[in-house]
Amino acid sequence: MNPRRKQRLVAVSSIGVLLVAAIGFMLYALQDSIDVFYTPTEIIDGKAKTGMKPVVGQRLRIGGLVVPGSVSRNEETLAVTFDLMDIGPTVTVQFNGSLPDLFREGQGIVATGTLEKSNLIVAHEVLAKHDEEYMPPELAEQLKGIKHVKPEQAGY
Repeated sequence: MNPRRKQRLVAVSSIGVLLVAAIGFMLYALQDSIDVFYTPTEIIDGKAKTGMKPVVGQRLRIGGLVVPGSVSRNEETLAVTFDLMDIGPTVTVQFNGSLPDLFREGQGIVATGTLEKSNLIVAHEVLAKHDEEYMPPELAEQLKGIKHVKPEQAGY
């Protein structure tokens, strides 16, 4: 091999190794700030395609409908506890803070927080949908074919 080709091969190989290392370091640095979206059923049973379940202590986003009659507020603090459901089991969410104005029972919400137990999420952010038509795409896929009854129509 002539020396010029050898020099190019070493340069290209070095750039490739540095690029792979940089991507690896970026992914390692971002692993704590990536929030994976789950539904209540996926938290309990695992993702449908992979069977992957979140582990205790993992940051995540969860979306579902607030179970009517499950909202419990602490009168002295801003602490709120409520259950979320989709098509299967329910998951309990604890939140300490001011809830959005659109938050109510039977409403679709998305919460960001940490999994504390297999069915308990301690949320640091709760978002309510902004109109009657909005729903996170992942949650809409899970709820296809299920008719939602508004709380006022169900007599809650």
